[in-house]
Formats: sequence, structure tokens, C-alpha cells
Amino acid sequence: MTTTALTNQQIRLAARPVGLPKPTDWKSVSEPVRELADGEILVKNIYLSLDPAMRGWMNEGKSYIRPVAIDEVMRAGGIGKVIASKSPKFAVGDYVSGTVGVQQYWIGAADDKAGAFHKVDPAMAPLPKYLNALGMPGMTAYFGLLEVGQPQPGQTVVVSGAAGAVGQTVGQVAKHKGCRVVGIAGGKEKCDFVVNELGFDACIDYKNESVRDGLKKHCPNGVDVYFDNVGGEILDHVLAKLAMRARIVICGAISQYNNTTPVKGPANYMSLLVNRARMEGMVVFDYADRYQVAVADMGKWMKEGTFKTREDIVSGLDKFHEALLMLFEGKNFGKLILQVADEE
Repeated sequence: MTTTALTNQQIRLAARPVGLPKPTDWKSVSEPVRELADGEILVKNIYLSLDPAMRGWMNEGKSYIRPVAIDEVMRAGGIGKVIASKSPKFAVGDYVSGTVGVQQYWIGAADDKAGAFHKVDPAMAPLPKYLNALGMPGMTAYFGLLEVGQPQPGQTVVVSGAAGAVGQTVGQVAKHKGCRVVGIAGGKEKCDFVVNELGFDACIDYKNESVRDGLKKHCPNGVDVYFDNVGGEILDHVLAKLAMRARIVICGAISQYNNTTPVKGPANYMSLLVNRARMEGMVVFDYADRYQVAVADMGKWMKEGTFKTREDIVSGLDKFHEALLMLFEGKNFGKLILQVADEE
């Protein structure tokens, strides 16, 4: 096909946000799609993954991944369809997942390391699932819980952000491993979902009840594993309820990402000493060579009907900014995904 007839709309980072991102922190750019060189592919993006980690990628400074540069297309994982190929690795018609960016098309080397493209099979699961439990959030939940949290049958696992992409998977994996699972989420609808649909044993509604009282009620023997997605006050409440030799998995701290003041550290950290507990951070990329293990396990549970996921899909590339803010306002219900094209 003649790729130069196509126009690519992109969302680029215009300024480094202070606090919550503003519309002026982005700029929309349209440019023609160039011709492919040997070894390259052209991907038409269909779904983009919107994740809390994106807020950190906008900041200058050293982290586990380089920051997005000013005037660079905003980094995002996604799924698309190969519509042109000069590479033996992917054929026209293949569905692929990788780091595609917030744009309509991705073009580059099929073996681009930053892109990290791999085929996905829409016959095995709907495409959005590959951005949820079968994608980066699922890998984060699976390895963070099992490798860092090391839950044992009968132990109590608590997870914050329980109705989100990572949280819903953490809870279900823990249940499959024979644990008691208590979620923390915002609002009755989300709490009902994780208990009635996902099979959690209980859920604490932090918007309408005391987290401290909820932990006392639902974790009478203390918390053996805490999977932390939010940080802040909720982390402090859990620290006060640790069981002996508890493990805390630091996955994220969404309550702190848009601070304009210094990040608030845990006030109850001495509980780690008293309870001989440990707190450990995790980054999903460390487990990249074992992703297939997690996909096989969760894919099997899905087929058996014992594992569920929920996606919250917003349509339109022009909705990127307002959709991203949903993450930090607690407005998404399930894995937040931006759909930028129809499936074909």
C-alpha cells in the first residue's frame, strides 16, 4: 500500500506538568506517514493503554525508564494491526502489542527494542484483554504478588486500587493461590464488583468508611501481604495492621503522583521493625523473560471461567487528556483504555 497517502495524528508532550496535567501540556500534531524502509512495519493503532505510570514518564529526572522528551509523542502501550510490512517478522493483518505511543499510526523497525512488538491472538481473547490481565497490568500484578509478596495459602492479602487494572488481577491471583483477599476501592459500585464479580472476601470503601476500621474488621489476624497501588494515608493504615513477617509490595503511589509538594513517606514505617516485615518495590520489566508463564496461567483461568477482567474504554484520540485524568480522579472502573480506531 502507499503509506504516504496516510496522515498520522499525534499527541506530543508540550510542557512538563506541575501537579495534574493540563490541556496546555499537550499539543496535537498531524504529519504524513512516510514510506517504509526494509525491515520496517506500519501499525494502525486500535487501543491505547492509559496507566498511572504515564504521569511519572512526563517528569524530568532519573527513573527506571527515560522521561518522555518535550515535543516527543507521548509514550503509551497499545495494540494495533500491521497494515504494511517490509519485515519477515510480521505480516500484513497481524495484530501486535507494543509501545506504540499516543498516535494513530506507528512506523519503524519490526524489531525495535523500545517498541517490543509481539503478536497477539484475537481468537484467544478480545484485544482489550491484552492491555489488561494479559498485558502489562496483569504481568505487574502476577509477578509483584507472587515473586515479591510471596503469599501462602490461608494468609490475608490486602490490595489497594482493587477495582483497577492491577488490583483486580492481584486479588484474583491471590484467591487462586488459596489466600483471603481484602480490597480497598472507592465507592460502593466498585466494592460490590470486586466482591460479587471477582470473588474477593471483602472490600473497604475508602470514600465512605474508615479504612482503619475496615482493616480491623476484615483482617483480625493482621495483614500478611499488602499490594500497594496508592501510597499516602492508606499505606499508613495498613502498616499499623501488619502481621508478623508481613510483605509489602510497592507497585505505585497514585495518591502522590500529582503532588506539588514533596512526596509524603510512610509515618508508620517502624511497624516494619516491630513485625520483622519488609517493604520492596517492583518494576514489571524485570520479569520480561517470564511473561509467558503469567499469560499461560491467567489464560487458562479465563478459559475455565474462574478469572474475570473489566475494561473501561473511552473512544477518540482527541479524548486523551480528559481520559488520562480519569485515572487520578478515580473515575475509571476497570482497566482504562483509549480506543483510537475500529477493529477490522
